[in-house]
Amino acid sequence: MIRVLIAEDLHMLRRALVALIELEPDIAVVAELANGTEIVAKARETRPDVAVLDIDLPGTDGISAAAALHTAVPECRTLILTSLGRPGNLRRAVEAHASGFLLKDIEPDRLIAGIRSIAKGEQVVDPALAMAALEPAHTTLTSRELEVLRLAAEGEEARQIAARLYLSAGTVRNYLTTVVSKLDARNRVDAIRIAREAGWL
Repeated sequence: MIRVLIAEDLHMLRRALVALIELEPDIAVVAELANGTEIVAKARETRPDVAVLDIDLPGTDGISAAAALHTAVPECRTLILTSLGRPGNLRRAVEAHASGFLLKDIEPDRLIAGIRSIAKGEQVVDPALAMAALEPAHTTLTSRELEVLRLAAEGEEARQIAARLYLSAGTVRNYLTTVVSKLDARNRVDAIRIAREAGWL
């Protein structure tokens, strides 16, 4: 029996996934969650073989949860099931040791087949997205701008970034302003989102 944990914040979709999976005689849903914060604790408790995770979860996002699961519950393999089908997200998922990355508009039979494949230790990735992810991730940002943005994405303030990079806080703020402008972003948070989706962070 393949044991599955599902983390999806949309109630109707989560219940549809549970209903779909429980039609299969060899697969059982052992846990369902509406946020990412509880994933590791629930996986430790229920010992699933496969965790089906949305990316955009309240609390801990699905990709961060996949990385945490790889360390805390290494026998549990992760399938990212998302509507955010961007090459950068796939690259991040691979770096987080996810075993699968599929889009939510997938045919139900392919999803079930994907869960079975992942449970056997195989990797499953949407083919079109895999091809796009193989293309080089070009960026107009300089290496220093990316370094500053990466630290900002980790939650560091301008003063902390300045201390780490031996810059002034004003210089760091200038870098961040330039990054926002170059990426045509609304603000720093939007710039981080754009860079992550492009696979630059």
